[in-house]
Amino acid sequence: MKFQLAVNLERLDDSADMQDVARHTLEMVQMAEDGGFNIVWAAEHHALEMTIAPNPFQILTWWAAETNKIRLGTAVATAAYWHPIKLAGEAAFLDLISGGRLEFGIGSGAYQREFDRMKPGLLQTDGYKYMQEMLPVVLKLWEGDYAHDGEYWQFPTSTSVPKPLQQPHPRVWVAARSPITYDYAVKNNANIMCWPFTRPHAEAELYKRQLDEAIARHGSKASPIFALMRHTALYENRAGRDEAIAAITRVLGQFENLYRNLDDVVNGFPKEIPLSELEGREQYKPEMLEENLMFGSPETVIEKVKMYERLGVDEYIYYASMGLSPEAQKRSLKLFCDEVIPAFQ
Repeated sequence: MKFQLAVNLERLDDSADMQDVARHTLEMVQMAEDGGFNIVWAAEHHALEMTIAPNPFQILTWWAAETNKIRLGTAVATAAYWHPIKLAGEAAFLDLISGGRLEFGIGSGAYQREFDRMKPGLLQTDGYKYMQEMLPVVLKLWEGDYAHDGEYWQFPTSTSVPKPLQQPHPRVWVAARSPITYDYAVKNNANIMCWPFTRPHAEAELYKRQLDEAIARHGSKASPIFALMRHTALYENRAGRDEAIAAITRVLGQFENLYRNLDDVVNGFPKEIPLSELEGREQYKPEMLEENLMFGSPETVIEKVKMYERLGVDEYIYYASMGLSPEAQKRSLKLFCDEVIPAFQ
């Protein structure tokens, strides 16, 4: 089992100073590198303070200059918001200046609110179509001269400048949840990153089954890396547990605003929806959050990671950004580095 870190610059309200947020985020990345993490991921989101990530390549370039060996991944570049030539060039430049540390993650996009502003008229549910056209084009541009006449992009002969340092190209990752994206990933020799969100272990089992079925359908000998992400918080007492539950509850209230596309966002901050007002959200109950997420003592978390290892998860993605105070985030990450990672070495 290897370990990856997903961390964002995040503000849930305007009381947090942006320079403090940036400093804390970099310190988390450096702690992860020193603690044995393999990859750190930067997201792409727009006009949302809870995930401050207008360009993942800028974030990763910053982290590259402040680290030595941890690999640097996009989780994910949203295909519909990019032109293939620009995406190929930005990614290759990061790979070049980081000494070949890029992990290229691509996906469909998350919130309709963002699509309404970044790609007006496009439904979020159709974002995967752009991803499916984009990835083969980027790979061709990394090879050399290529002209494209597709459904969403057309351009005369061009290429990626620069070319990636890694040859034939950096590892590719696809954010996958549905059978169509698992099929696409297997067909294109991409690795998998999945996120069961707050759903129970059965959701992870479903994702693994979809991957196995995609491999079988394609008669493929491919063996993609299967990485799974969960919100993660380690604590050693009741106070730590209560702080983690309170933090994730607040974040989920903002997530629900975005998922429902309520357009109740002021100056980048989504209004929090009280989870108690929602029906059919059993997984939001505190006891279910503690069970389904990677919450608990180091001993509990080790057992949860082993459960995923038995399922066939190759790498675990520690999602750190969930509204915890910087101090609590660092305490949690230190416990993970000191006590969890050594249990898998």
